[in-house]
Amino acid sequence: MPSQFVLGDEGMYLYNELPLQKLKEKFDFEPTEAWAEHLRLSSVRFNSGGSGSFISSDGLVLTNHHVASETLQKLSSADRDLIADGYLARSQEEELRAPDLELNQLVGIEDVTEQVNAGVSSKDPAEAAEQRRAAIATIEKQSKEKTGLRSDVITLYGGAKYHLYRYRKYTDVRLVWAPETAAAFFGGDADNFEYPRYNLDATIMRVYEDGKPAKLDHFLSWRQGKLNDGELVFVSGNPGRTQRIFTVAALKYLRDDRLPYVLDFLRRKEILMQQFSLGGAEAKRRARDELFGIQNARKAYLGMLAGLQDPQAIQTKGEREEQVLKILAENAETSELVSAWEEIAEIQGRKREMLGKSVSFRSRPFDIASNLALIAAEDQKPDTDRLRGFTDAARESLLQRVLSTAPIYDDLERVKLTDELSRFMEVRGAEDELVLEVLAGKGPRERAAELIGGTKVNDVAFRQELIDGGIEAVQSSDDPMIKLAQLVEAEYRRLRKINEEIEEEERQAYAEITKAMSNIQDSESYPDATFTLRLAFGEVKGYEQDGQWIDPFTVMSGAYKHAEQHAGQEDFDLPPSWMNAQKSVNSDAQLNFVCTADIIGGNSGSPVVDRKGELVGLIFDGNIQSLTSDYVYSDQQARAVSVAGTGILEALKSIYNAKGLAESIGK
Repeated sequence: MPSQFVLGDEGMYLYNELPLQKLKEKFDFEPTEAWAEHLRLSSVRFNSGGSGSFISSDGLVLTNHHVASETLQKLSSADRDLIADGYLARSQEEELRAPDLELNQLVGIEDVTEQVNAGVSSKDPAEAAEQRRAAIATIEKQSKEKTGLRSDVITLYGGAKYHLYRYRKYTDVRLVWAPETAAAFFGGDADNFEYPRYNLDATIMRVYEDGKPAKLDHFLSWRQGKLNDGELVFVSGNPGRTQRIFTVAALKYLRDDRLPYVLDFLRRKEILMQQFSLGGAEAKRRARDELFGIQNARKAYLGMLAGLQDPQAIQTKGEREEQVLKILAENAETSELVSAWEEIAEIQGRKREMLGKSVSFRSRPFDIASNLALIAAEDQKPDTDRLRGFTDAARESLLQRVLSTAPIYDDLERVKLTDELSRFMEVRGAEDELVLEVLAGKGPRERAAELIGGTKVNDVAFRQELIDGGIEAVQSSDDPMIKLAQLVEAEYRRLRKINEEIEEEERQAYAEITKAMSNIQDSESYPDATFTLRLAFGEVKGYEQDGQWIDPFTVMSGAYKHAEQHAGQEDFDLPPSWMNAQKSVNSDAQLNFVCTADIIGGNSGSPVVDRKGELVGLIFDGNIQSLTSDYVYSDQQARAVSVAGTGILEALKSIYNAKGLAESIGK
């Protein structure tokens, strides 16, 4: 059967399974192996969440301002607010090193499905989960020892395939240029996920090796001319998570349980951060990046929930599912696969029971303490028996996070921990035995103050001492945060084990569903997103909304007009740099554009390239109609929103007086 379950320009394709036939038939384009390899090696992943691309032979990296904002926050202080004021290094000596950023370049892909499955002999979910974890740890460790590269086994098609991804890591990453937030997030929350947009959501960093700018063979050249309506473009990035393989039962769980729970959590945290921000200018600065992330997530999840609450969404998915099940049931060779959908429905009930059960207190000092306790305990085990993330192959990345020199603000962490302890009490009950032990006879506020005020985990040297000292140092420590982490460790492991068993059952069921779907759709399919490198394609194309046609492009002059139309609204005030340069800016230079490429969260910072592989844009958002793309895609109105390459160059030259930087791009 032809792929009637794939719509329009849908697809987040693996680099080793590109849709060559579709591209040839629809766009008369045949990418060569060299074209794909160059684009793959020019793409990078940010461990903080997001994508980017190499744009010069001497290590320049382009990404979004909002992808870089966590680093900007960590490099800021009361005297230097890089998020608000922006930054430009006038020389390499002025480039600021990020405290804990890791960039990953995908250099190799290997199918290890047979090796993983060979290590799993049990059908019992608990035993199978342990066996699969051990098999994956062995593959990753052997690869790391053989190549020296970061090695991650990726689960694809719900567990039907496993690929080993090898990455070159860059851990010396430095800030070169960032615009002011007023330009990068122009329009604020009101314009977020909307279009037209007028944002300069871009930042440039540089990767170093051995203390010098990295010398790169693969980087993107930068197209100088305008982009045209109807052009074919490609997006190379790391989409986070999609659930398009999900059954109707799974989507109903998301609609009725998971998403409402997450939204309640986000609203609570948003109010918490807003209240903290009222404490003054410095409090506002400290909370700003986290508050932005919460607000952005809240709006995104609202869009997702609204999409699932539209009866047509579930109905459409249900009709497709019924069609699939009918086809399978009518064939004796595939009829037994129908039971996989029943298994998924049963699993949703157990996921519902686990919703909200956690001992992760979402405070950075506690997170550090928890990791230190787990490192010490896991190091006592053979590598194959360790928790994911604590194996030898993951060690370097784990320690980089744990030993980060990023600032920790006690006042902010105290407020966050107080709220988490209150939630812990609400969820489990005030008389719960573990709650009583955690609070130690005190209220959440008093206990949080005691923990934050008494811990030494803010000191990187103290963390290193505990790592070096191993299990004896951790167990003998009288640090209150370390003791709290040890207190809840058993419950953390219990809950994690239950969730891993549920995931294993779900993985096995979705592997059967994938097998079933392979019988009724064409071979050029793609797996759900896994925050790994994918290639999407589409056309530069406007759309109709509320009876009006939305043009695909906006230009620099539109930003000034947009500001004028919203005079008096703070989020629509362009920064002084823009206002002072207004007369010298090319008013017709393209600033933002939309295309039909299939993207999702994690694609932020992805390069957009043309047929030649030249950079024409930078993904930074999707429109409101794209927010259901986690579950179902349609290119009727859903659009990926990008900063135009021409707009970035124009801003560097005419607004930020960074002509030297602009001229070094693409060379």
